[in-house]
Amino acid sequence: MDVGRVEIRGADEIQRLLKNLPTEVVSKRGGPVKLALAKGARFIRDREREALRSVLVEGEQSTGLLEENIIASRGKPPSGGNGERYLVRVKRKMYPGRKGQRVSTLKSAQIKEYGSSKQASASFIRRTVRTHGGQAITIIVEDLKARLDRIVKKLASSGGAG
Repeated sequence: MDVGRVEIRGADEIQRLLKNLPTEVVSKRGGPVKLALAKGARFIRDREREALRSVLVEGEQSTGLLEENIIASRGKPPSGGNGERYLVRVKRKMYPGRKGQRVSTLKSAQIKEYGSSKQASASFIRRTVRTHGGQAITIIVEDLKARLDRIVKKLASSGGAG
């Protein structure tokens, strides 16, 4: 799915700095990369929740269950190597539907996003990524730069490698 082009500036400098820092500093339980990605993922999660609220049709019943189950979570490392991954996703939770059948939050999100034969689509996930994806990347890059600056200053003041 093409959600638009996002350009990252300054990533080469960051990657070079990460490679030059001691491994125990950078990769310790995910290190600064994990924390920066988590911050960006939480930003997207919050924007998705806002977008979901904005697409609810007046009179439409909502328990808030779908909104509270839009989460940012740490994912498995990318295939083919080390790295960090954060996902913004809908956590699967089952609940009783209006007609007594069991419904999942995943199905509710899918119907809301893509529509069905009985309901028009009201995209809130794709729209959020298109609208706020670039801003999320800026947040991640700026946060990572700040965290790396603090690490470098700390290592320099303690006489460590840097």
